[in-house]
Amino acid sequence: MIPVIMTPGPTSVRENVRMARARECTNPDLDLNFYGFYRETCGRLGKMIGTQGDVRILSGEGILGLEAACATLTEPGDRVLIIDNGIFGEGFGDFAKMYGAEAIYFRGDRERGIDIGELEEFLQKDSDFKYATVVHCDTPSGVLNPIEKICPMLKSKGIITVVDAVASTGGHEIRVDEWRIDICLGGSQKALSAPPGLTFLSISEDVWRAVEERNTPVAGFYCNLGIWRDYYEKKWFPYTMPISDIEGLRVAVDNLLEEDAAAKHKRYGEAFRKAIRTGGLELYTKDSWANTVSVIRVPEGTTFEEINNALLKDYNLMIAGAFGYLAGRVFRVGHMGEGCDRAKLIYVLNALEKTLVKLGVSVKPGMEKSFLENLK
Repeated sequence: MIPVIMTPGPTSVRENVRMARARECTNPDLDLNFYGFYRETCGRLGKMIGTQGDVRILSGEGILGLEAACATLTEPGDRVLIIDNGIFGEGFGDFAKMYGAEAIYFRGDRERGIDIGELEEFLQKDSDFKYATVVHCDTPSGVLNPIEKICPMLKSKGIITVVDAVASTGGHEIRVDEWRIDICLGGSQKALSAPPGLTFLSISEDVWRAVEERNTPVAGFYCNLGIWRDYYEKKWFPYTMPISDIEGLRVAVDNLLEEDAAAKHKRYGEAFRKAIRTGGLELYTKDSWANTVSVIRVPEGTTFEEINNALLKDYNLMIAGAFGYLAGRVFRVGHMGEGCDRAKLIYVLNALEKTLVKLGVSVKPGMEKSFLENLK
């Protein structure tokens, strides 16, 4: 039996998204109607993330977008600023270095959001960067970075901005144009609650200009965003598009556009965090919490493996651990997309309370009551 999936991605998929993927396929390379469908879907994604600029959907899981951004922008020797206060933030530097960049790290407190004052002081001393990368929601830690302040500050220094919003898109408000984000990266499998396999991203005119002004060709084809610029005018996709996945994505985007998804995630995220604290459990981050995932420190006297195994065995409930420096130290509950649900989160709280008590952990009663009171 498929478990109740409450991980921070991939998430469970709504019935209408699954049904959309079962529709009869046309030939996406030759059917001109599909070019219009693809373009309209990109436009709806643009509405969701607040841009009137170009959006593209790529065939590949969210990591494809991160690498494609670095591959497209980087020339050997370019200085790239890596804003790092988490595992994924630091990992962005690996992609930049892979394509020949000199990666310079601004390192923040990994238990807090990026300190704007410290970043401003850093940039006053050194702002000679072609582009900068930042993660909006660093999923392993659950920290949410203030990209609405970070990106305008970077752009004021003439730095192209690249934002990993894979775990926040659809669950947090994003205003690409207003916040001066040049590339905003999303994925199908998080708050959109579509199956994994698609990356989507916004591309600003500054990015297209950087592509045109390159002195060397992009090292590769699949990760080269430049090949996507005139697809609609030429009625030519760089490679055959995964039409069924895009059919499902279109419905998933419409699902979120039909409701105030960011406000809903905020309400549920805050209520869940308060419930966790009511039980005497400790969140990993000290501020700047994401509304799509809660990252909870493993209580003393037990392990993540014990908690996870018991939840799967006794409640058929799937949560997530972490990796890197957080391996074994925390467990993660996703409340994004289809997981942002009253009944499912009540089930999680009750199962978690009973499991921890069974494992000998002292838990204060009242998590469900707190959740319901704060959800009103």
